[in-house]
Amino acid sequence: MNLKEIKLDKSIPTPLYFQLKQQLLKKINDHELKVDDQIPHEIDMVAELEISRSTVRQAISELVSEGYLYRVRAKGTFVSTPKVDENFFQQLDSFNNEMIKKGMKPSTKILKFHKEEGRENINSKLSIDPSEELIHLSRLRFANDQPVVIVDTYLPYEKFKDLLTEDLSEQSLYSLIETKYDTKIIRAKREIEAVIAKANEKKLLNIKSNAAVCLVKTTAYAENDIPVEYSIARYTGDRNRFIVELKRYK
Repeated sequence: MNLKEIKLDKSIPTPLYFQLKQQLLKKINDHELKVDDQIPHEIDMVAELEISRSTVRQAISELVSEGYLYRVRAKGTFVSTPKVDENFFQQLDSFNNEMIKKGMKPSTKILKFHKEEGRENINSKLSIDPSEELIHLSRLRFANDQPVVIVDTYLPYEKFKDLLTEDLSEQSLYSLIETKYDTKIIRAKREIEAVIAKANEKKLLNIKSNAAVCLVKTTAYAENDIPVEYSIARYTGDRNRFIVELKRYK
């Protein structure tokens, strides 16, 4: 990175730290600074840009706290892997479609896909008898080859048994439900909470010990308010960012 490309205007009211922050952020977003690239040391920025060390430190600290940069002791500051913006609190879409829209490469590893006995707590979410069997689909999903979420999905076996013949590492579950069963999912209810990752989740998601994950429980409904699918997803906290848009009623 060439510090001579950073231009700060001391004659305007915009704080210098904010100008520096925005220009560094633009270089990250424009991929001039790539993942794991090292940015110049604070002392070099101070000398080249003729600003105080506290100004440089504030700009960098905010980018670190917002997840754009990370520090390595005795080495320096580097560009972080970008977070995946999740819009699913605003719209219903498949994981693959969301990633493709963001210019990322989605992929899926099937962990489990089988019939199993009903579970009272899950069957109740699907409004079926506790004795009815379930399809359990467990997937590890990736964005640009980085694991971002584990999803355990449950469906009524009796209604969707033929799904067990499908390759869901390549196909969209919602698309199959719509085309094969003429069942369109029109709404979903989601709950979110932060929990400490379990040992197997840490391994699959490649996250640190004692790291938190975002636990998202979803019940998806077809027309006539019939529950079709119940899922439990565990998103990495350091690779995902959730976006919620709120409107004020008049």
